Amino acid sequence: MNQAYKVIGLLITLLPGLAAAEGDDDTWNNTLKSQFFAGKNIEESDAIIALEAPYRAEDPAIVPLSVTAKIPQTQNKYIKKIWLLVDKNPFPFVGEFEFFPESGKADLAMRVRVNTYSNIRAIAETSDGQLTMTKKFVKASGGCSAPIGADLDEAMKRLGKVKFRLDDSLKSGQPAMAQLMISHPNLTGMQMDQMTRFVRKSHFINQLKVTFNGKPVMNAKIDIAISADPNFRFYFMPDKAGELKAEFTDISCESPVSRDVCSKGKSYSQSYAVAP
Repeated sequence: MNQAYKVIGLLITLLPGLAAAEGDDDTWNNTLKSQFFAGKNIEESDAIIALEAPYRAEDPAIVPLSVTAKIPQTQNKYIKKIWLLVDKNPFPFVGEFEFFPESGKADLAMRVRVNTYSNIRAIAETSDGQLTMTKKFVKASGGCSAPIGADLDEAMKRLGKVKFRLDDSLKSGQPAMAQLMISHPNLTGMQMDQMTRFVRKSHFINQLKVTFNGKPVMNAKIDIAISADPNFRFYFMPDKAGELKAEFTDISCESPVSRDVCSKGKSYSQSYAVAP
Protein backbone atom coordinates (compact mmCIF):
# COMPACT_ATOMS: atom_id res chain seq x y z
CA MET A 1 0.00 0.00 0.00
CA ASN A 2 1.50 3.37 -0.92
CA GLN A 3 1.84 6.21 1.56
CA ALA A 4 -1.21 8.14 0.32
CA TYR A 5 -3.45 5.14 0.93
CA LYS A 6 -1.93 4.66 4.35
CA VAL A 7 -2.79 8.25 5.29
CA ILE A 8 -6.33 7.83 3.94
CA GLY A 9 -6.72 4.62 5.92
CA LEU A 10 -5.47 6.38 9.03
CA LEU A 11 -7.95 9.22 8.61
CA ILE A 12 -10.80 6.77 8.17
CA THR A 13 -9.73 4.94 11.31
CA LEU A 14 -9.68 8.18 13.26
CA LEU A 15 -12.96 9.62 11.99
CA PRO A 16 -14.74 10.80 15.11
CA GLY A 17 -17.32 8.25 16.10
CA LEU A 18 -19.31 8.57 19.26
CA ALA A 19 -17.01 8.04 22.20
CA ALA A 20 -18.09 5.17 24.38
CA ALA A 21 -20.33 6.13 27.27
CA GLU A 22 -19.48 4.81 30.69
CA GLY A 23 -21.08 1.41 31.07
CA ASP A 24 -21.29 0.85 27.30
CA ASP A 25 -20.86 -2.89 26.72
CA ASP A 26 -22.07 -3.01 23.10
CA THR A 27 -18.66 -3.78 21.57
CA TRP A 28 -18.04 -6.51 24.11
CA ASN A 29 -21.47 -8.10 23.78
CA ASN A 30 -21.73 -7.83 20.00
CA THR A 31 -18.15 -8.55 18.91
CA LEU A 32 -15.39 -9.21 21.40
CA LYS A 33 -16.97 -11.87 23.59
CA SER A 34 -17.74 -14.12 20.62
CA GLN A 35 -14.39 -13.33 18.98
CA PHE A 36 -12.25 -14.29 21.97
CA PHE A 37 -14.50 -16.45 24.17
CA ALA A 38 -17.11 -18.04 21.92
CA GLY A 39 -19.39 -20.40 23.83
CA LYS A 40 -17.69 -19.68 27.17
CA ASN A 41 -19.42 -18.59 30.37
CA ILE A 42 -17.75 -15.56 31.99
CA GLU A 43 -18.63 -14.34 35.46
CA GLU A 44 -18.23 -10.60 36.07
CA SER A 45 -16.64 -10.29 39.49
CA ASP A 46 -13.66 -8.90 41.42
CA ALA A 47 -13.26 -12.15 43.36
CA ILE A 48 -10.33 -13.50 41.31
CA ILE A 49 -8.57 -10.39 39.99
CA ALA A 50 -8.84 -6.63 40.45
CA LEU A 51 -8.05 -4.13 37.69
CA GLU A 52 -6.73 -0.62 38.35
CA ALA A 53 -6.64 2.13 35.71
CA PRO A 54 -7.04 5.92 35.83
CA TYR A 55 -10.55 7.21 35.17
CA ARG A 56 -9.05 10.04 33.08
CA ALA A 57 -5.68 9.33 31.47
CA GLU A 58 -3.02 12.04 31.66
CA ASP A 59 -1.35 10.68 28.52
CA PRO A 60 -3.40 8.31 26.31
CA ALA A 61 -0.22 6.74 24.91
CA ILE A 62 1.03 5.57 28.33
CA VAL A 63 -2.00 4.64 30.42
CA PRO A 64 -0.92 2.65 33.50
CA LEU A 65 -2.78 -0.61 34.17
CA SER A 66 -2.34 -3.06 37.02
CA VAL A 67 -3.97 -6.40 37.68
CA THR A 68 -3.91 -7.79 41.22
CA ALA A 69 -4.62 -11.44 41.90
CA LYS A 70 -7.00 -12.27 44.75
CA ILE A 71 -5.91 -15.91 45.00
CA PRO A 72 -2.44 -17.44 45.51
CA GLN A 73 -0.65 -19.47 42.86
CA THR A 74 -0.73 -23.03 44.17
CA GLN A 75 -0.53 -26.39 42.43
CA ASN A 76 -4.16 -27.06 43.36
CA LYS A 77 -5.56 -23.84 41.90
CA TYR A 78 -3.93 -20.88 40.22
CA ILE A 79 -4.56 -18.16 37.65
CA LYS A 80 -3.57 -19.68 34.35
CA LYS A 81 -4.20 -16.80 31.94
CA ILE A 82 -5.17 -13.14 31.92
CA TRP A 83 -6.45 -11.39 28.81
CA LEU A 84 -6.51 -7.59 28.50
CA LEU A 85 -8.79 -5.85 25.99
CA VAL A 86 -9.57 -2.19 25.23
CA ASP A 87 -13.07 -2.28 23.74
CA LYS A 88 -12.84 0.78 21.50
CA ASN A 89 -9.24 0.55 20.32
CA PRO A 90 -8.85 -0.04 16.55
CA PHE A 91 -7.29 -3.38 17.55
CA PRO A 92 -8.82 -4.16 20.98
CA PHE A 93 -6.47 -7.04 21.88
CA VAL A 94 -3.79 -5.85 24.31
CA GLY A 95 -2.36 -9.17 25.38
CA GLU A 96 -2.78 -12.72 26.61
CA PHE A 97 -0.59 -13.48 29.62
CA GLU A 98 0.06 -17.00 30.85
CA PHE A 99 1.06 -17.74 34.45
CA PHE A 100 2.20 -20.79 36.42
CA PRO A 101 2.40 -21.90 40.05
CA GLU A 102 6.09 -20.90 39.84
CA SER A 103 4.99 -17.33 39.11
CA GLY A 104 4.34 -16.85 42.82
CA LYS A 105 1.63 -14.27 42.14
CA ALA A 106 -0.36 -13.53 39.00
CA ASP A 107 -0.06 -9.77 39.55
CA LEU A 108 0.78 -7.76 36.44
CA ALA A 109 1.35 -4.12 35.54
CA MET A 110 2.14 -2.29 32.30
CA ARG A 111 1.42 0.83 30.23
CA VAL A 112 -1.01 0.77 27.31
CA ARG A 113 -2.42 2.98 24.57
CA VAL A 114 -6.11 3.96 24.70
CA ASN A 115 -7.50 5.56 21.56
CA THR A 116 -10.89 6.82 22.77
CA TYR A 117 -13.21 6.64 25.78
CA SER A 118 -13.47 2.93 26.44
CA ASN A 119 -13.94 0.08 28.85
CA ILE A 120 -10.76 -1.85 29.56
CA ARG A 121 -11.32 -5.50 30.48
CA ALA A 122 -9.25 -8.08 32.31
CA ILE A 123 -10.44 -11.67 31.98
CA ALA A 124 -8.83 -14.35 34.13
CA GLU A 125 -8.90 -18.10 33.58
CA THR A 126 -8.13 -20.26 36.59
CA SER A 127 -6.59 -23.71 36.33
CA ASP A 128 -10.02 -25.31 36.72
CA GLY A 129 -11.20 -23.56 33.53
CA GLN A 130 -13.41 -20.90 35.13
CA LEU A 131 -13.43 -17.43 33.53
CA THR A 132 -13.88 -14.21 35.52
CA MET A 133 -13.96 -10.66 34.17
CA THR A 134 -13.49 -7.22 35.67
CA LYS A 135 -13.42 -3.85 33.88
CA LYS A 136 -12.63 -0.16 34.23
CA PHE A 137 -13.84 2.78 32.15
CA VAL A 138 -11.06 5.13 30.99
CA LYS A 139 -11.37 8.54 29.38
CA ALA A 140 -8.56 8.96 26.85
CA SER A 141 -8.17 10.06 23.24
CA GLY A 142 -5.59 9.44 20.52
CA GLY A 143 -3.28 6.97 22.25
CA CYS A 144 -2.80 4.69 19.22
CA SER A 145 -2.17 7.57 16.82
CA ALA A 146 0.02 9.78 19.04
CA PRO A 147 2.84 11.12 16.81
CA ILE A 148 6.22 9.45 16.78
CA GLY A 149 8.82 11.61 18.49
CA ALA A 150 11.78 13.16 16.73
CA ASP A 151 14.18 10.67 18.35
CA LEU A 152 12.96 7.55 16.49
CA ASP A 153 16.39 6.97 14.94
CA GLU A 154 17.96 6.95 18.40
CA ALA A 155 15.22 4.65 19.62
CA MET A 156 15.97 2.21 16.81
CA LYS A 157 19.64 2.16 17.83
CA ARG A 158 18.56 0.98 21.29
CA LEU A 159 16.15 -1.58 19.85
CA GLY A 160 15.88 -4.70 21.98
CA LYS A 161 17.97 -3.52 24.92
CA VAL A 162 16.63 -4.82 28.23
CA LYS A 163 16.85 -3.87 31.89
CA PHE A 164 15.66 -5.81 34.92
CA ARG A 165 14.86 -4.23 38.27
CA LEU A 166 14.17 -6.47 41.25
CA ASP A 167 12.79 -5.96 44.71
CA ASP A 168 15.65 -5.22 47.14
CA SER A 169 14.33 -7.63 49.75
CA LEU A 170 14.39 -10.92 47.82
CA LYS A 171 13.67 -13.90 50.04
CA SER A 172 14.07 -17.51 49.00
CA GLY A 173 10.73 -19.21 48.47
CA GLN A 174 8.75 -15.94 48.61
CA PRO A 175 7.12 -14.20 45.60
CA ALA A 176 9.42 -11.43 44.41
CA MET A 177 8.43 -8.51 42.21
CA ALA A 178 10.45 -7.92 39.05
CA GLN A 179 10.30 -5.11 36.51
CA LEU A 180 11.23 -5.73 32.88
CA MET A 181 12.00 -2.67 30.73
CA ILE A 182 12.46 -3.11 26.97
CA SER A 183 13.69 -0.49 24.51
CA HIS A 184 11.35 -0.72 21.53
CA PRO A 185 9.18 1.96 19.82
CA ASN A 186 6.27 -0.51 19.44
CA LEU A 187 4.92 1.36 16.41
CA THR A 188 1.17 1.01 15.89
CA GLY A 189 0.93 1.67 12.13
CA MET A 190 -1.25 4.71 12.87
CA GLN A 191 1.44 7.18 13.89
CA MET A 192 2.89 10.02 11.86
CA ASP A 193 6.63 10.52 11.87
CA GLN A 194 7.18 14.12 12.98
CA MET A 195 10.25 14.45 10.77
CA THR A 196 9.03 12.91 7.49
CA ARG A 197 5.26 13.51 8.00
CA PHE A 198 4.64 9.95 6.79
CA VAL A 199 2.75 7.26 8.64
CA ARG A 200 5.12 4.50 9.69
CA LYS A 201 3.98 0.90 9.39
CA SER A 202 3.54 -1.09 12.57
CA HIS A 203 6.57 -2.68 14.22
CA PHE A 204 5.93 -4.16 17.63
CA ILE A 205 6.83 -6.89 20.11
CA ASN A 206 4.42 -9.80 19.71
CA GLN A 207 5.84 -12.62 21.86
CA LEU A 208 7.45 -12.52 25.31
CA LYS A 209 8.67 -15.33 27.57
CA VAL A 210 10.16 -14.98 31.04
CA THR A 211 11.81 -17.91 32.83
CA PHE A 212 13.72 -18.46 36.06
CA ASN A 213 16.32 -21.23 35.94
CA GLY A 214 14.60 -22.52 32.83
CA LYS A 215 11.15 -22.77 34.45
CA PRO A 216 8.37 -20.59 33.01
CA VAL A 217 7.29 -17.51 34.93
CA MET A 218 5.19 -15.68 32.34
CA ASN A 219 4.43 -16.12 28.64
CA ALA A 220 2.73 -13.35 26.69
CA LYS A 221 1.21 -12.66 23.29
CA ILE A 222 1.02 -8.88 22.93
CA ASP A 223 0.15 -6.27 20.32
CA ILE A 224 0.16 -2.60 19.32
CA ALA A 225 -1.75 -1.38 22.39
CA ILE A 226 1.36 -1.90 24.53
CA SER A 227 3.07 1.49 24.91
CA ALA A 228 6.44 2.38 23.46
CA ASP A 229 9.36 1.02 25.49
CA PRO A 230 7.28 -1.76 27.08
CA ASN A 231 7.51 -1.94 30.84
CA PHE A 232 6.12 -4.95 32.71
CA ARG A 233 5.95 -5.70 36.43
CA PHE A 234 5.35 -9.29 37.49
CA TYR A 235 6.30 -11.83 40.17
CA PHE A 236 8.47 -14.94 40.29
CA MET A 237 9.65 -17.39 42.98
CA PRO A 238 13.42 -17.23 43.63
CA ASP A 239 13.74 -20.51 45.54
CA LYS A 240 17.52 -20.35 45.04
CA ALA A 241 20.16 -18.37 43.19
CA GLY A 242 19.79 -18.50 39.44
CA GLU A 243 19.01 -16.79 36.15
CA LEU A 244 15.98 -14.69 35.33
CA LYS A 245 15.69 -14.59 31.54
CA ALA A 246 13.51 -12.63 29.11
CA GLU A 247 13.13 -13.69 25.47
CA PHE A 248 11.01 -11.81 22.96
CA THR A 249 10.36 -11.33 19.25
CA ASP A 250 8.91 -8.53 17.13
CA ILE A 251 7.05 -8.30 13.81
CA SER A 252 5.98 -5.69 11.24
CA CYS A 253 2.50 -5.59 9.68
CA GLU A 254 1.12 -3.69 6.71
CA SER A 255 -2.12 -2.87 8.53
CA PRO A 256 -2.52 -1.75 12.15
CA VAL A 257 -5.72 -3.81 12.53
CA SER A 258 -4.99 -6.92 10.45
CA ARG A 259 -2.42 -9.66 10.92
CA ASP A 260 -2.86 -11.06 7.41
CA VAL A 261 0.31 -9.51 5.98
CA CYS A 262 3.07 -9.48 8.57
CA SER A 263 6.78 -10.22 8.50
CA LYS A 264 8.85 -11.62 11.33
CA GLY A 265 11.46 -9.36 12.81
CA LYS A 266 14.22 -10.22 15.26
CA SER A 267 14.55 -12.29 18.40
CA TYR A 268 16.12 -10.88 21.55
CA SER A 269 17.09 -12.21 24.97
CA GLN A 270 18.59 -10.95 28.19
CA SER A 271 19.48 -12.67 31.46
CA TYR A 272 19.87 -11.36 35.01
CA ALA A 273 21.63 -13.11 37.87
CA VAL A 274 19.45 -13.49 40.95
CA ALA A 275 20.79 -14.20 44.44
CA PRO A 276 18.02 -14.21 47.08
